[in-house]
Amino acid sequence: MTDLSNPVPTQPSSSQMQDVWDQFRKHKGALLGGGFLLFITLAVLFGPYIWTLEPQKIDIRNKDMRPIYMALFSGDVKTSWGHPFGTDQLGRDGLSNMLAGGRASMAVGWAAMLLTLFIGTLTGVVAGFFRRFDGPLMRLTDLFLSLPILPLLLVAVTLFREPLRASFGPEGGMFILIVGIIGVTSWMPTARIVRGDVLALKEREFVLAARSIGTTNSGLITRHILPNVLSPIMVSATLGLATAIITESALSFLGVGFPSDFPTWGKMLADAVDRMENFPERVLMPGMAISLTVLSVNYLGDGLRDALDPRIRGR
Repeated sequence: MTDLSNPVPTQPSSSQMQDVWDQFRKHKGALLGGGFLLFITLAVLFGPYIWTLEPQKIDIRNKDMRPIYMALFSGDVKTSWGHPFGTDQLGRDGLSNMLAGGRASMAVGWAAMLLTLFIGTLTGVVAGFFRRFDGPLMRLTDLFLSLPILPLLLVAVTLFREPLRASFGPEGGMFILIVGIIGVTSWMPTARIVRGDVLALKEREFVLAARSIGTTNSGLITRHILPNVLSPIMVSATLGLATAIITESALSFLGVGFPSDFPTWGKMLADAVDRMENFPERVLMPGMAISLTVLSVNYLGDGLRDALDPRIRGR
């Protein structure tokens, strides 16, 4: 018979996702970074449907307009509310180019990050879980780590640019090439981090217990190993996104990325260098977009690492 006079206090239930969110929102930098990344992603996705000026439309009569905010510092500059980010030496709208360039740079970043994550996670899990594959895969990882990345990127672009352009078009071929090159040359840190965690996890008691009741290797990996290496994978994902954006911008800046008439943030930087002294805002706008996006991704990665690590989440 239950003693109703002395009830047992109940602890409010809390799901794991709620614990993760509670820890994540304590990281102010991660919240700001995630908010800015969401804003810039939505802006480049839906902005061209709102601001419908063509990025490559040439209007010589309205060339070299300054951004609207320049009027706050000097009243004699040539500005127009029809071009709030100004125009370049050919009269092309700055805001339209920022949105179109951001769409290209973010698309390359997300796609390359997913490819990097897939290759690195697969390599790390296989190397850490199956001892016979550990040596060969780690030596392959060391080989890729020893390669000079930038010269390799330039050689790969030179060798495969024309065949891919002929097969998939100028923009599609370069997109596949740049994503593939970044993915193939950036998976190694993820693989090493995941391998180290898998080596420690596969000797834990819950994995040994699952093995003792006949759980297959695939079941152990998908149900017990992968969920527990989610934290380093998510951190590697954010770092991979930042690396991909910077790499694509560097290739476009060097003139070996997308075609010259296809706007990206890196291409906008390259076009603005020659007139940087007279129009410094043309360098600042794409440069700030790249810097703030990468910074927001890094802060987001720090917050996810703290929120997904159970050893930190309990503090």
